[in-house]
Amino acid sequence: MMNAQQTKRLQACVQEISEILYQNTPPEDLTTLEGIEKAVRGHMLTEISPRVGFFLSKQSQAQRKVKRAPSKAVSEN
Repeated sequence: MMNAQQTKRLQACVQEISEILYQNTPPEDLTTLEGIEKAVRGHMLTEISPRVGFFLSKQSQAQRKVKRAPSKAVSEN
């Protein structure tokens, strides 16, 4: 669960992302609710989701490697 500071940071990042996507959306796509929805969905599918998915996939792989790594027992001889 995110703490308050993380939530605030995430909201700031989402605001910045929204501004970038707005600047890169044709004005005619922003005239109707349907157009806005399609533009947002398109940006999510092409720009956001692949990057988030790749990041989460890398994190998951790293966590699995840590779990699989054999522990080194220290011998007391």
